[in-house]
Amino acid sequence: MSVTSQTAPPIGEPTVADAAELNARFSRAHPAEILRWADGAFTEGRLVLSSTFGVGGMTLIHLLAEEGIKFPVIFIDTLYHFPETIEHADRVRARYGLELRTYRAASSRREFEAEHGPRLWEHDEERFHSLTKVEPMREALRDVGGWITGRRRDQSATRETMPHVEVATQVKINPLAFWSLDVWGFVRVHGVPYHPLHDLGYASIGDAPLTTPIKPGEHERAGRWRGSVRIECGLHGI
Repeated sequence: MSVTSQTAPPIGEPTVADAAELNARFSRAHPAEILRWADGAFTEGRLVLSSTFGVGGMTLIHLLAEEGIKFPVIFIDTLYHFPETIEHADRVRARYGLELRTYRAASSRREFEAEHGPRLWEHDEERFHSLTKVEPMREALRDVGGWITGRRRDQSATRETMPHVEVATQVKINPLAFWSLDVWGFVRVHGVPYHPLHDLGYASIGDAPLTTPIKPGEHERAGRWRGSVRIECGLHGI
């Protein structure tokens, strides 16, 4: 259900002072309402969607298409994605006519490993994520005012109080914040294409060496960094 305030939201890119008002307004808003606001608040080219084309990202991409809104889509190619992820990204780009901007730490995995060594994640996981995800994302966000994510509060303890609109150095917008695994209902009802590895038990999909299928009853993100205390890659600390 969408709940709309009687007063219009602040005009223009939100400031820290606007955040509380916006989050009160959007507390139970449908993601499409938040996307419409974002489209009006940011001038062309100042807002992007970041996605690796998981179920949350696909929900947002489909909603944007339904609303006739176009934002550039940022894809961080870590060089260690599953081949299925790259193939899925190509299909999604073609189907939705995305302006897809891809960023990488190196031109190829071979080049990356020539500089940093093979299987970097095994002996310095923090540096691995910093080099393959965080630094490319910093480059992607260099000239923009904000970015949209597909994160939800129910995905991890670090996200359970996440607002819909975060304002810091840049604005971060989380239209799906209060949604849950109901995103799958949206995907099925609307025929949204989804990552083929979901059908093989991969509920949350990241780098191939650090992602496993989940077992019945496990949390959606239990297959990420299995056996490690890590629950985030570091991107959302930017």
